[in-house]
Amino acid sequence: SPTASAKPWVAIGAHYDHVGFGHYGTRNSSAEGQIHHGADDNASGTAVLLQLAERLSRSQSRPARTIVFAAFSGEELGLYGSRHYVNYPPLSLSSTKAMLNLDMVGRLRDNRLTVFGTRSAKELSAIVLEEAQKLGLQISESDSVGRSDHMSFYNRKIPALHFFTGTHADYHRPSDTWEKLNIEG
Repeated sequence: SPTASAKPWVAIGAHYDHVGFGHYGTRNSSAEGQIHHGADDNASGTAVLLQLAERLSRSQSRPARTIVFAAFSGEELGLYGSRHYVNYPPLSLSSTKAMLNLDMVGRLRDNRLTVFGTRSAKELSAIVLEEAQKLGLQISESDSVGRSDHMSFYNRKIPALHFFTGTHADYHRPSDTWEKLNIEG
């Protein structure tokens, strides 16, 4: 029988780091030294990651693939956590079927969601569009792959999706606070 590391699996990840007091990464140099809350970038992705893990653990039916949940650090500084993960994987990367990345998913507006990487595997676009229709979401597929932790997997030729609710004026500023999130979305 194949070992657990040889069985097909899917990674779902989100980065839990942010720019802290804004000494690195702030979009407003006059805000250096102020707390940059990071509610959307990326407490939103981390919260969805944890919620998915909880829901799947309580589900009566099991997914067809092993699911690995990964919370990465060092994304803001250069994808350090996800790069370390693919360099020293707990399970065989050759058995990885896909990586789903949740980065800035907290401000869903008008049921519109951007998904980067739908062309990283021929099946992904159809799967994403079908599931989105069931949820009443309008998907914007991006021809680019985007830049976040999924890139560490994509660079290893692993199909990768990045779910993203869009940019906003609070990105990397102290004003990215919880009350601006669309929790239901």
